[in-house]
Amino acid sequence: MNQPDPTDPTAASAAEFADAVRANQQQRASQLAGTFDYIVCGAGTSGTVVAARLAAGSNTRVLVLEAGGSEDTDAVHDAHRWPEALGSELDWGFVTVPSPLLNGRSIPYSMGKVLGGGSSINVSVWSRGHRADWDGYAAASGEPAWRYESVLDLYRTRIERWAGAPDPAYRGTHGAVHIQPPPNPHPFASAVLDAAASVGLTRYPNANGQMMEADNGCAPLDENVRDGRRQSVFRAYLYPHMAQPNVTVLTGALVTRILFDGLRATGVEFVRDGVTHRVEAACEVVLSLGAIHTPKLLMQSGIGDPGELRNAKVALRHALSGVGRNLHDHIAFGCIWGAPDGLPPVPPRSQTSCFWASRPEENDGPDIYAYSRRGSVSATVQNAQRFAIPDSAWSLVLGMRPQSRGTVRLSGPNPSDPVAIDTNYLGNPEDLERLLAGLRMAREIGQAAALRPFTKQEAMPGPLDAAGLESYFRDGISTFWHQSGTARMGRDALSVVDGRLRVHGIERLRIADASILPRVTAGNTMAPCIVIGEQAADFLRQDNAS
Repeated sequence: MNQPDPTDPTAASAAEFADAVRANQQQRASQLAGTFDYIVCGAGTSGTVVAARLAAGSNTRVLVLEAGGSEDTDAVHDAHRWPEALGSELDWGFVTVPSPLLNGRSIPYSMGKVLGGGSSINVSVWSRGHRADWDGYAAASGEPAWRYESVLDLYRTRIERWAGAPDPAYRGTHGAVHIQPPPNPHPFASAVLDAAASVGLTRYPNANGQMMEADNGCAPLDENVRDGRRQSVFRAYLYPHMAQPNVTVLTGALVTRILFDGLRATGVEFVRDGVTHRVEAACEVVLSLGAIHTPKLLMQSGIGDPGELRNAKVALRHALSGVGRNLHDHIAFGCIWGAPDGLPPVPPRSQTSCFWASRPEENDGPDIYAYSRRGSVSATVQNAQRFAIPDSAWSLVLGMRPQSRGTVRLSGPNPSDPVAIDTNYLGNPEDLERLLAGLRMAREIGQAAALRPFTKQEAMPGPLDAAGLESYFRDGISTFWHQSGTARMGRDALSVVDGRLRVHGIERLRIADASILPRVTAGNTMAPCIVIGEQAADFLRQDNAS
């Protein structure tokens, strides 16, 4: 059976191939084997890459267990309809614990519960991560494969199928994922870039070349969208292999426990359709459940901080105090301007990308990014009630890499017991200073001459004193859904995995998702999670070659 081009949904063989996938997967599920070479827990952005690379061109038996269901829905395929997925059956629907730092607010903490994970429900923004991020991971882990130059080579040779202007030094054209600039740039997008350049941001031809080596920049946004259709990582990587007899993908399969022989992972336990199953891994088990469920499963299986496990009434198997710590993601906030009546509508999705460092003297890459879009999407309920936001408006939606770190904790010993998620936003006072610096730059961009035809007045936050701005942030900041760090990579006492993603002190168990990031990358995390999947597959093949 010829495999279709995964980036071309109109391929003549698509229906025939879909039938072959359906028949093969039904057979695999009905005759489920007891042993596989690799078990990948989670079919999200990283897990689908790991599974696809292990299965490609080999007889390697790969089992993928995904708690969610199919991504073959209009809400996934239509890139403009991503908000419909939030709070739906495609979303785990986490909610953080109320925080006194946020005036008692809880935050909806969405995460994909679907084939493709976050890549199936996100905003489809393609952001590779900055040189400072990747070189920092290499330094923290001691593993040279994480260096920026090595990661750049992965993007160019394996990952990207770039459809923009040729940029061979930075962009690849034969990779797995179709990436493009906005196909029909709106005059508003050009005005945003002109405004950003006028206040000191360097303008670049695309957002993922030289711009990811600089302290600041602005460029047309990159997206994994083709003809208006989302190109999820599942469709790009794993789906083309699902007619192979060595690939089994089970949806609706909730992994509840890792199985061990001493300190050696031997398989997993999972529940599907109310039935508990146990399967074994001849080589290794890979956790790709995301920064909430990966630490949860580790702790449920007895790996974590001894005190935390004791409080949750879970028997200790192996002490790793860093499990569930270091939770962070980009803090989202925004600035909103009223727009004059009669102008062509601003696009509903951003067509621009801006990055800058709030403290360039630290030489640590950009810590703030901004996207422009129509409407008041950056206003929380509290701030929407507080400010008079006009119907005709546009926003700069900003993300800030925080210094604060939160936790993921068990509330009980059972898989059905919810986790307690404490983001600890603004727990480090430095974060408020960085937010204020980001707001100052956003205002400079919004007030620049290039944007005057699109702008009447600043609607939020407007002319507030210092106390008012602090209240605006405590009432208004939210998440960009880039949860990271809860099983971080490193060599210190609070790290959970080494540079090759092996869990410290445990044999045959690796982690491949954003939980391993010591700090979140500059920008959206989808593309870096693909890198994590590629690296994990390489490490697994190399270390199990004998």
